[in-house]
Amino acid sequence: MNFRCFSAILVGAAACLSLSSCSNSSIVSLDYVPQGGRMMRGAPDFAVGEFKDKRGEQAQTLGHVRLPIGPTVDTIQTRLPVSDVVRNAFAYALESRGMLATDVKGRFIITGEIQDLRSQLLVHPYGYARIRVNVVEATSGRVIHTRVYEGERQSTAYRPGSGSPVPVLRELTSRALQDAVDRALDDNRMRQQIGAGTDNRPRYTPGML
Repeated sequence: MNFRCFSAILVGAAACLSLSSCSNSSIVSLDYVPQGGRMMRGAPDFAVGEFKDKRGEQAQTLGHVRLPIGPTVDTIQTRLPVSDVVRNAFAYALESRGMLATDVKGRFIITGEIQDLRSQLLVHPYGYARIRVNVVEATSGRVIHTRVYEGERQSTAYRPGSGSPVPVLRELTSRALQDAVDRALDDNRMRQQIGAGTDNRPRYTPGML
């Protein structure tokens, strides 16, 4: 074995050790941080239903940390199933806007499909969310609005030996999910369609309430 090859092996081993373990599993919690005056408020008419996980991953797996060349060195997992994480994010977002129903049943139910929600590190730490959101009229079961919303966050390149990338990945994925949730709930077209679908109630407009 020549010196250059041996040095490459040592560098790879050091990078792997700097991530704590070559087969580690990190548990993270994603959060939703209200944006104050940037959110569009509305009436408390919404409940949150089921979000089906269509990602093709394990229920609590967000992604993997890999070296540029080599195996997975860390698997990032959520404390709850991803379907519950997304459902909770929508509930917090509705509550922050004054839109979460105060009784058990809302006039509208937010449901959907999680097409993608992941953390990854190859060169750049990266978080991505892609969610189909449905607004269902509770009394009739009619889908009033459906659309796919995305969020994407990326940071600068990770340098092996600079510490664990997991906190950065958790933050990026939290913000990517929040971007998708906020875009869904603040979508003018969605609010107009809801207003058009209910003849005896006022239309939702920016700054309502």
